[in-house]
Amino acid sequence: MAFLVSLFFAFAPVFLMALFVYWLDRYEKEPLILLGATFFWGAVVAAGGAYVVNTIFGIGIYALTGSGDIADQATASLVAPFVEEGLKGLAVLIVFLFFRKEFDSILDGIIYAAIAALGFAATENVLYFYGHGYLDGGWDGLWQLVFIRDVVVAWQHPFFTSFTGIGLAIARMNKNVLVKIVAAPMGYACAVFAHAFHNSFGSLIGGLEGFALGSLVDWSGWFVMAIFIIFMIGREREIMQKQLREEVASGVISQAQYQKALSPFTMSTAFLSGGRAASRFYRVCGELAHKKEQLLKLGDEKGNASLVQSLRNELTVLA
Repeated sequence: MAFLVSLFFAFAPVFLMALFVYWLDRYEKEPLILLGATFFWGAVVAAGGAYVVNTIFGIGIYALTGSGDIADQATASLVAPFVEEGLKGLAVLIVFLFFRKEFDSILDGIIYAAIAALGFAATENVLYFYGHGYLDGGWDGLWQLVFIRDVVVAWQHPFFTSFTGIGLAIARMNKNVLVKIVAAPMGYACAVFAHAFHNSFGSLIGGLEGFALGSLVDWSGWFVMAIFIIFMIGREREIMQKQLREEVASGVISQAQYQKALSPFTMSTAFLSGGRAASRFYRVCGELAHKKEQLLKLGDEKGNASLVQSLRNELTVLA
């Protein structure tokens, strides 16, 4: 029974958070099947791999020092950030390398990174709720960890891995060779630093004070990231505004459709108001605008021009 409760409170809140992350993608939605695969990678490959590697390093450190406390702290502060951010970030890297046509903006990098991290967090939470919560402290211990990990530090893994996604997105959307080389490693380094700082800061201070100060730092970081995401949503609206004007002028879409495409709420209401065709129409509006922006900034890039024409043809039919 306790394991089933742990499973539910590990995955149910995370699914709701993943839906919220998907909702944030206001103008150019990512394919659900690709997001599902990214979540699966985080939950199974990244979480399973991290558990094995962290355990091996923890045993090795214990063998060298003879101290369980040193082994635990060293693994949490020095090993886990590199291992976990590397394995979660691999999901984003795979999208970056093999599904480049779906990797269109910095917001996309954040979305894929957050979804992979949420999958990782769900599996990790099962281990914490049941292994460290119930088995160590009974039901009180389980509920304590549910509150801490589902409320107090709920967004920690998506926050960390978002830096990797941002770094890869900057590399994706830039023609400068130096930026392409440096951006992704810098993003990963920021993810590792944020993760290591979180794992070390509270425990170094210790007690309730350390927990409170650590949580304050966490929430401050999340607040800054939230402001950045809102800014990037606004940036995507600007791309829509700029790139769809030509489609209005050429008669592909109407002025009314153009105005509706710019609304941040259209993607949430299009299906209800016009069914599958309307939903697809506004999704194609977003895809077309972003592909035109890529064509403008990056050139044809193995078929951007033909993809723009294909999307424009589909939009004409849907309109």
